[in-house]
Amino acid sequence: MMKSSRFSKVLQWWLRSVSIVSLTLCAHSTWAALGRDAGSVEQDQVHMKAALRLAHSEPAYLVHELKTPTGTVVREYVSSAGKVFGVAWQGPWLPDFRQILGDYFEPVMQAPRDRRQGRGPLVVRQPHVVFQSAGHMRSFFGRAYVPDLLPKGVSADVVQ
Repeated sequence: MMKSSRFSKVLQWWLRSVSIVSLTLCAHSTWAALGRDAGSVEQDQVHMKAALRLAHSEPAYLVHELKTPTGTVVREYVSSAGKVFGVAWQGPWLPDFRQILGDYFEPVMQAPRDRRQGRGPLVVRQPHVVFQSAGHMRSFFGRAYVPDLLPKGVSADVVQ
């Protein structure tokens, strides 16, 4: 129980630090963040200094994969309507949540979290956004999606 609380405090401190730096350096940038248009995926690539590739293509959605120089992979799920309905990450470092969550960053950070069991994932479930993050130093993973933006017939399980 003590370790879970310590991890939560460290994660919250890290997220606040990233938020402040992101706001300071990138206040006027636009990214292909959750809920936004996909036309700016290339800006994510530049911001993250990442390699970009089309990882998967379905009639209802595309998956753009960005791999950073530090080894973190961020996948952005874009509907055929051109909206980012989900993001997922995996790697040795957490991504810039303000960047990938966009307008959903504040609601996620201010929302009550589900009770965690030991080292379980950090989970936020709201009607307009779901956020799940887990892992430990050098091995993080998670996802976030907007239920209302999921393409018709596509399950949230595709965001991984």
